[in-house]
Amino acid sequence: MKVLRISAQDTFPIRSKMLFNGQPAETCQFEGDDEDQTFHLGAFIEGKLVSVASMYFEKHPNIEEPYQYQLQGMATLPDHQYKGLSSALLQVAFPIVKQNLCHLVWCNAREEAIGFYKKVGFEGIGELFEIPNLGQHLLMVKYLDK
Repeated sequence: MKVLRISAQDTFPIRSKMLFNGQPAETCQFEGDDEDQTFHLGAFIEGKLVSVASMYFEKHPNIEEPYQYQLQGMATLPDHQYKGLSSALLQVAFPIVKQNLCHLVWCNAREEAIGFYKKVGFEGIGELFEIPNLGQHLLMVKYLDK
């Protein structure tokens, strides 16, 4: 397994399949995908992209820390889930975030992924909330200095 930086466009097929119920890949772009401080990572097995994550220099309005990254669009193809790929992506992402002088990462975790985020050191804030067409989510944060 190898983790590499990839383009936003490289993430679209996996986002489409895993996060957007098979919508056309070109519709799976997130705001900020092409910003200078955004970066995208992919996990490859035998040369095939099987897991993706995107990090955005984005401040959550309810979190005081001045400099933050948002984790968004993390997804792994079904045949490769539960093999540590998402954790591997985050192990590469967190040092990059810290190099950018940020010490906090936040995400809107899907309800079924909350356990994973807790395992990798995120803490929940507040209550579950609905994102239309995507289901229940929980705001979660990880302080990189802890």
